[in-house]
Amino acid sequence: MRRKTFDKLMTTAGVVATVGLVVAGALLWWGSSFANSNVSDRLKPEKIFFSPADKLTADERAIPGVLGYAGQQVDNGAKAKVYADIINVHLQAVNGGKTYSETSTESRANPNDQALAAKVQTLFRGETLRSILLNAYAWWFIGRIALYASVVAFVGGAVMALLVLLGILHLRRVSGIEELGAPRAAAGASTVRNGFVASNVKVPAHS
Repeated sequence: MRRKTFDKLMTTAGVVATVGLVVAGALLWWGSSFANSNVSDRLKPEKIFFSPADKLTADERAIPGVLGYAGQQVDNGAKAKVYADIINVHLQAVNGGKTYSETSTESRANPNDQALAAKVQTLFRGETLRSILLNAYAWWFIGRIALYASVVAFVGGAVMALLVLLGILHLRRVSGIEELGAPRAAAGASTVRNGFVASNVKVPAHS
């Protein structure tokens, strides 16, 4: 294969890869933006706020991130995760750490226990809200991954674009008859015989 043909193929492949990376980066960036805005738009109308720092209990203060969000509204996935952890702390105290499912089963076995029935309702509401917040956190986290992936794709596209440019510059210097893998003659190498100049051509001497 001619070296020039090979370089053209590689340069074309580089152009395709560059376009693909840029398109992928744009789609990932859009996906990240959509996930973040969608989570925020769903959380803000709920008007959920963290308690002020001086109102937090000792168990709540022990949760990572709580003090940093004290008094703020839950309006993104990171805050939703922390608030879900706060809810979990309170749910653990409702019925000795038992879940809604366990408490509901216990309540059905004791239908006349009104206090236990109230605990069932509290756990159901708390776990439902916690699940919604954790779902928001999951989509927000996916959005963050998409954001990082888009940056990687854009950087990769920039690197490929640079390589394509270098390939085009190299293509202009390659001889149209040079074979791939063939050794190149040293620049300016030539043989002078009988007043003629011939590159890499052997001319027999006259006797």
